[in-house]
Amino acid sequence: MERHILKYNKPFTFECGRTINGIELCYHTSGKYSTDKTVIWICHALTANSNPEEWWNVLVGEGKFFDTCKYFIVCVNMLGSCYGSSGPASVDADARHKNKPTDFYLLDFPEVSVRDIVESHKIVKNHLGIEKIDLIIGGSIGGFQALEWTVSEPDLFRYSVLIACNARVSAWGTAFNESQRMAILADQTFGAAKSIDGGKKGLEAARSIALLSYRSHEGYVLTQSETDENVLFANKACSYQQYQGKKLSNRFDAYSYYGLTKSIDSHNIGRNRGGVEKALSMIKAKTICMGIKGDVLFPTDEQKFLAKHIRDAEYFEIVSQFGHDGFLLEHEQIQNILSKVCKF
Repeated sequence: MERHILKYNKPFTFECGRTINGIELCYHTSGKYSTDKTVIWICHALTANSNPEEWWNVLVGEGKFFDTCKYFIVCVNMLGSCYGSSGPASVDADARHKNKPTDFYLLDFPEVSVRDIVESHKIVKNHLGIEKIDLIIGGSIGGFQALEWTVSEPDLFRYSVLIACNARVSAWGTAFNESQRMAILADQTFGAAKSIDGGKKGLEAARSIALLSYRSHEGYVLTQSETDENVLFANKACSYQQYQGKKLSNRFDAYSYYGLTKSIDSHNIGRNRGGVEKALSMIKAKTICMGIKGDVLFPTDEQKFLAKHIRDAEYFEIVSQFGHDGFLLEHEQIQNILSKVCKF
C-alpha cells in the first residue's frame, strides 16, 4: 500500500473546544480510487499505523481476503498518533510565541476524542472523492471509530465490522487506561522533558499493564510458563513483559500513548445523541459484531449488546487463547465469518 500525507490547511476544532490551524493526516491506499471499485476502510488500533499490510498482513495484501489488487483499501493514521498524523510528536508552529522549551506539542496538543479521529477520516474521504464505503472494519479502538462513523454518516456504509469493542468505554477499561497513565506520570522525565523522548520507562511500564488486559491467563500459562520444574524464581514472564515494554518504547512515544488512552476514554456513542440505544438505532449498515471468548477488556456481552440494538446486525464469537489480542491473531476465524456474511 502507498503512503500519503494530506495537509489540511484549515482550522480544525476538536470536541474539547480547542482549535489548531491545520493538521496533517497520514494515510495508506491500495492503488487509485475509481467509482467502480469496492472500497474497504480499515480503522487501526491503539499503537498501529496506517499500513495494515504491516500489522494485519494475514488479511490484507495481494491475494489476501482484503486484496490490495482487487479493492481500494484506505487506512488513516489516527489523529494524535505518532506515525505521520498530527499529534503530540508534531512541531507546534507557535511554540516560540508560547515560550515553550521545545518545538514539539507534547502535552500541549489538544485532547483528541474518537469523534475527532472520525472527523479527520472524513477529511481524507472527501479529499479522495469517495461517495460510498462498501465495508468499514476495526477492532478495539478501531472498532470505536467504525461505530462512531456509521452513526454519524449512516448512509455512507454498506457493511460495518465491529470486533472486540463496545458502545461506550467501560469503567474497567478506563481503570486500565488510568493505571497506564499513572505509570507514565511516575517517570520524572515525562512532562518535564524538552524532547519527545521523555517518559520511555513509564511507557514500558504502561505497556506491561496493558498486556494484562490484552491477553489471558490461558495464553500466559501456555507461552510464558517456566520450562525448568526446579527453577527457584520464575522469570520467563518477567522477561516477556520487559521485552514488550522495550519493544513499544523503541517505536512509540509516551506523549502520543498518553493522549490516545484519553481518546479511548472519550468513547461514548450516545453522547449528545439521546443515549447509546438511540444512537445505535441510527446505523443502517449491515453490521457484523464479533466478540472474543475470554476477552477480559471487552467481554462478549458488550458485542452482544451492539448486535441487539443495531437494526441489521449479527453476532459471531471468536475462540482464542489470547484474549483481546485475538482480533489481530485469529485471522482464519475472522475471514470465515466475513466470507459468510459480506457479499461484494
